[in-house]
Amino acid sequence: MDALSRRAFIAGSAAVAGGLALAARPSALFASSKLSFEEFRRHDGLSLGQLVRDGEVSASELLELAIARTEQINPTINAVVLKHYDQAREAVGQKLPSGPFGGVPFLLKDLGVSMRGTVTTQGSRLFRDAVAESDDAYVQRIRKAGLVIFGKTNSPEFGSNPSTESTLHGATHNPWALDRSAGGSSGGAAAAVAAGIIPVAHASDGGGSIRIPASCCGLFGLKPSTGLVLKDAPGEDLRGILSAQHVISRSVRDSAAMLDLTARTDLGKAYAAQADQGSYFEQLQREPGRLRIALMRDPLLPIPVDPACYAAVDMAARQCAALGHEVVEARPPIDMQAAMAAGGTMSVVGVAERVAAREAQLGRAATAEDLEQVDIGMVAWGRKVSALDYRKALEDLARLREQMRTFMADYDLILSPTIAREPPPLGELDMSLPLDEFGPIATRSSVFTTLYNFTGQPAMSVPLFWSEAGLPVGVMFAGRFAEERTLLRLAAQLEQAHPWFNRLPAL
Repeated sequence: MDALSRRAFIAGSAAVAGGLALAARPSALFASSKLSFEEFRRHDGLSLGQLVRDGEVSASELLELAIARTEQINPTINAVVLKHYDQAREAVGQKLPSGPFGGVPFLLKDLGVSMRGTVTTQGSRLFRDAVAESDDAYVQRIRKAGLVIFGKTNSPEFGSNPSTESTLHGATHNPWALDRSAGGSSGGAAAAVAAGIIPVAHASDGGGSIRIPASCCGLFGLKPSTGLVLKDAPGEDLRGILSAQHVISRSVRDSAAMLDLTARTDLGKAYAAQADQGSYFEQLQREPGRLRIALMRDPLLPIPVDPACYAAVDMAARQCAALGHEVVEARPPIDMQAAMAAGGTMSVVGVAERVAAREAQLGRAATAEDLEQVDIGMVAWGRKVSALDYRKALEDLARLREQMRTFMADYDLILSPTIAREPPPLGELDMSLPLDEFGPIATRSSVFTTLYNFTGQPAMSVPLFWSEAGLPVGVMFAGRFAEERTLLRLAAQLEQAHPWFNRLPAL
């Protein structure tokens, strides 16, 4: 990647490596590598890739460090549910493609991806033996970048839960507090990154599933604009036009560089105009200018907000003002009830469609032994949606996007809490509940995030705050459609002003 100049690399390494307070226990598992686990954890993905290119460590050594950490910590957190160690060892035994992440170990989410010869369960017993015949476009890009895929991370069934808990794979525990949720649906990815297995992991977001776990686990999580990142896996579009693919990471620059590797370049005028500003990684070396930021402290539904979430967003607002940005309390004039109804229609149709496709493959109907109770309810609802209902949902979402475009003409960004609560206790978001009981509980986690899935806008959770209980509480910034570059410039500025890379769980 041309943007990875030596000057930028050195500056970035200094920013992420300074003053680390490492709490990991030493283990003989790591003794065979030139790099100790403590040293491994001092690096983000780009820095590890540089070590490989410089010959200071091999891809094989990095892989074995990641595997060793998985074997050490996964019994405690349950982040990695499918292990592809043999395929990964075979890959590093061959010549890997060179690049900024060449030789860096990587985990896919166990939802919405297709990797040749491996199972993606979608977190569901219905898919527990669904083997992919080929790599999808996302996996092809990851392999081409030289990343080494060695497993898949836990996800709730079909991504339908903002907490990563399922009958098939069990619950993922938050590395900051093992009795708390790591968020969902990319909770396994977030827990793996927070626990030091790898510095960056694949994630996806159909209602907050990148940003919610990033908030819960003290990480950076960017949901790109709808359609920006390559995707074509069967079952990947369980949330239809609401879904987006990307990563969860410890550093902003890993997220930016991964976006350069996976983003499409054929998406029309809105993206082309932004592309003239340079790569996503290049934005980290640019000042964002004086931004006008709408501060939305409360959600657009009558949902209570934890004091820690108010404290987090207020602190972020003060930080932005101190950096020279204009922060104005404002909220878009959105009918969130109507938006939720339209988004719900899209979601249930997507789930019903995926289950129907799997039933056709298996030659039998899905039963209560195959699916969570919540998803049984979603399938039943989705099968009742008429063509007229579906068209109305599309029209309502189009109207919502237009309303948001009008609002965003006066603001560069919207700042809000990422979620309305601290990481919830495990077991509270129980998918054995009926759908009408589960929905209101889940909405407390997703009430802020889902808006930007409905509108297609990019949004990021930034780890600027920890509660009195020591739990991470993220704040969210949303930008105009296709303007990820504005978000990344601000994220880099915040990361430098209020660094978080040295905040690690004592695990």
